[in-house]
Amino acid sequence: MMLICSTLLVLLLLSHARGLLNSSEDDGIPEEWVLLHVVQGHIGAGNYSYLRLNHDGRIILHMRSLKGDADLYVSDKTLRPNFDTYKLQSATCGQDVVVVPGHFTRPVGIGIYGHPSHLESEFEMRVFYDQTVHQDPFDKGLYTSEDGHEQKKFTQAPEEDFQEEESIFWTILIGLLKIILEILF
Repeated sequence: MMLICSTLLVLLLLSHARGLLNSSEDDGIPEEWVLLHVVQGHIGAGNYSYLRLNHDGRIILHMRSLKGDADLYVSDKTLRPNFDTYKLQSATCGQDVVVVPGHFTRPVGIGIYGHPSHLESEFEMRVFYDQTVHQDPFDKGLYTSEDGHEQKKFTQAPEEDFQEEESIFWTILIGLLKIILEILF
């Protein structure tokens, strides 16, 4: 009897673990979306980390708070969007998703805000390109500037599409401080 109970318990735990792995990998992401970049980071309470998006087309920012609560602010007017100056936002507890339309002027500013309810927030953001949106081949590479003139737009290599400005510095600094605190205490 004990052997049967322990076998059932092991099977239950394995099926639960398998379900967790499948749900965390899939998250309902359509096959037409191409993963461009994955960004992981830490952000302190009440602080911002800023990123820049240069990739053309319809882009989906899929951010998950691993610890704490990180919120997402996006703008095509400023490279430092916040809760006062943004065009798109997602401020939920857990998963934040923002769809950046293809018509947004590039570069697009992305602000990640560490909610003050937690001392530190840890996040993972996956950046997807939506291939289902078809662009007119005659307009490819052109955009209309604010004064109405069409100008040629130069694209960058995929590894340059998504640049972190200050967040790398803060991530390294926080990591070093954690190591020093662990050594001292």
